[in-house]
Amino acid sequence: MSGIVTRTVQANGLSFEVDEADGGDGSRLALCLHGFPESKFSWRYQLPLLARLGYRAWAPNQRGYGGSSRPKGVAAYDIDNLVADVEALIAASGAKETLLIAHDWGAIIAWHCAMRRIRTLTRLVIMNVPHPSRFAEDIRKNRKQQRKSWYVAFFQLPRLPEWFLTRKKAKAVGEAFRGMAVDKSRFPEEVLEHYRANALLPGAATAMVNYYRAARKAGRRMWPEPGTVDVPTLIIWGEEDSALEKSLVPGTERFVKDLTVHYLPGVSHWVQQEAPEKVNEILEGWLAKG
Repeated sequence: MSGIVTRTVQANGLSFEVDEADGGDGSRLALCLHGFPESKFSWRYQLPLLARLGYRAWAPNQRGYGGSSRPKGVAAYDIDNLVADVEALIAASGAKETLLIAHDWGAIIAWHCAMRRIRTLTRLVIMNVPHPSRFAEDIRKNRKQQRKSWYVAFFQLPRLPEWFLTRKKAKAVGEAFRGMAVDKSRFPEEVLEHYRANALLPGAATAMVNYYRAARKAGRRMWPEPGTVDVPTLIIWGEEDSALEKSLVPGTERFVKDLTVHYLPGVSHWVQQEAPEKVNEILEGWLAKG
């Protein structure tokens, strides 16, 4: 990947494998948080743009993924620890202001970072994950979303989810991308192989599933009240998301003071990989306004 280097960053007592594209003096950090079952590789199209806009752009493999530390036990993946990772990475960067960009599980963490008003956070970009409080109030009555979220209950089972994800050389991981994608050409075999190989690393599948197990144990801490977000926030939402309903987005303005929403028709859950040109155009335009 042109202009992107991989380095190791020590933060929160762990080692993080980080892809970096550095286009600034280090005072402005763009920290990109990936989701499940992705990796830092999912931000390959956004890092060069962010560097061009003057940011030091970091995309870490989050704890449990790739070459980053893989602590054992469900408790290690509690939301408090995941937020602490973000805070420590920001501190390690030395940045004076931080743009947090996140997708899927990374976006859940990013929402919590914003609600907790962590250090130097100035702007937030969320891709295809609702505000936790908005999700909590909707899931109780939205039968369609309940059906779409079946896998969360499945991931609470011992050992079986790991077997399912890794059997047949992690076939299910590759199918998660290509099966959900609208534009399947964005996920050629070499991309799928990257994600399958990541899931097959020793202990990786358990770590990935432990995010869901820890969230269930956290209970109401996953949707704290009042849940308000003060920093300007951009939501980019692929409308053909087969995991999350578009109806989860309206109402977010009750929790976010300065909210911009862009919907992308004909784009799946994997929005920043499936429609990188559109995502980058929206991202650059929104950043230019502020």
